[in-house]
Amino acid sequence: MSGESTIRTAETRAGAPAGGRLGHRLSGLAVALGLVLFLGGFVWGAVVYRPYTVPTGSMTPTIGVGDRVLAQRVDGADVRRGDVVVFQDKTWVSNAPVVKRVVAVGGDTVACCTDGKLTVNGKQIDEPYLPAGSLAEITDFPTVKVPEGRLFLLGDERRGSLDSTAHLTDAASGTVARSAVSARVDAVVWPWDGMLKRPTGFEILGPLSEPGPLRMIMAAVIAGAVLVLGGGAYGPVAKRLGGRSRPAARTAEPAGVR
Repeated sequence: MSGESTIRTAETRAGAPAGGRLGHRLSGLAVALGLVLFLGGFVWGAVVYRPYTVPTGSMTPTIGVGDRVLAQRVDGADVRRGDVVVFQDKTWVSNAPVVKRVVAVGGDTVACCTDGKLTVNGKQIDEPYLPAGSLAEITDFPTVKVPEGRLFLLGDERRGSLDSTAHLTDAASGTVARSAVSARVDAVVWPWDGMLKRPTGFEILGPLSEPGPLRMIMAAVIAGAVLVLGGGAYGPVAKRLGGRSRPAARTAEPAGVR
């Protein structure tokens, strides 16, 4: 209209969050889900696993001196050949847990050595977890018939391990009750060495124990951390990118008379 002027300004939407409402809702959902996975993973791990420090070298090279391990809480009835277990027996050590490998269970006949190998129920057992080039035992030990409900245990470092062979003269011929077992070692976590290798040499005698849920717990914790960090970073990143792409505001100018 003649004599009339208008002011042209850049259009803006005041109060709209950078990245859009949908993006912010999704980022909030990601953070919430991430917290559930992250905290839930730690709680799950605390319920299922117990940490132990192994003070001796009797389980090298599988577990070194001072290594920190995670052991799944299990009932002694669930222990199988090849498992590395945590147990307490006053005839072995007073008021302290011991970590050894189960090589025979109740009803088995164990002896050593045949061609440098351990024999269980007359079958030679391959033990790749032993130190390279070492024999199953330095000296032979007599045949032992493991009583029902008991276990025969050895250290992976056979030269200096105070295991069942050091207690052969005991009333139980060096065996330990299943009920003395409180946990089964799944992994060495400090220094990080990962999950223990499966003792496949014992498969000729029966099924092995299945690994615990440690991998699933770790996956939940890592996924939760990624979601929390990603969701939390969405807002600042979207705002920064939005600021770069927004066109510069035009200064107000009078429109010409029309």
